[in-house]
Amino acid sequence: MRRATAVPFIVRCGILVTGLLAFGVAWPIELLSSPRFFLTVACVAFWPVVAPRGRGGTVAALVVIAGWLVDTSAFGSPVTLWRVLALSTLLYLAHTLTALAAVLPYDAIVNFDVPGLWLVRSLAVVVISAVVIILALGLTADLGGDPFELATVVGLAAAAAVTMVLSRLTRRE
Repeated sequence: MRRATAVPFIVRCGILVTGLLAFGVAWPIELLSSPRFFLTVACVAFWPVVAPRGRGGTVAALVVIAGWLVDTSAFGSPVTLWRVLALSTLLYLAHTLTALAAVLPYDAIVNFDVPGLWLVRSLAVVVISAVVIILALGLTADLGGDPFELATVVGLAAAAAVTMVLSRLTRRE
């Protein structure tokens, strides 16, 4: 800890804050208000901070998604656009900060421009994604179909197309 420098420490603090906020958006407040459950959630959110190169980021994201499913199905919370956008933003920021922390040693001397530009690019991705989601949901509502079903089909088709393109690109190299 004596050798740790400011920028890697701030990046790891960002991972913790975005992870805890994602848990707060996803999980039901009834469960999070329990000290025992909150301590467990805090430990899961802290895992990628300590070991960003391991599986902690994936486990934390899966636990956040499980909380979303518990909240919307078992507790009957409505699916609202602001929660979906907030959750996707927080998960993406936690993921990208974990990736940055994975390549940034604790004692690295780094200019503040490095994480600053990293976050600017990440926020640009988040804003563009949010605009596309809102436009897609508005378009599907105008078409008269169920917006969630059509958005799911379009999303799955896009994911399949991206996977095919990426697999072809890896075979060419």
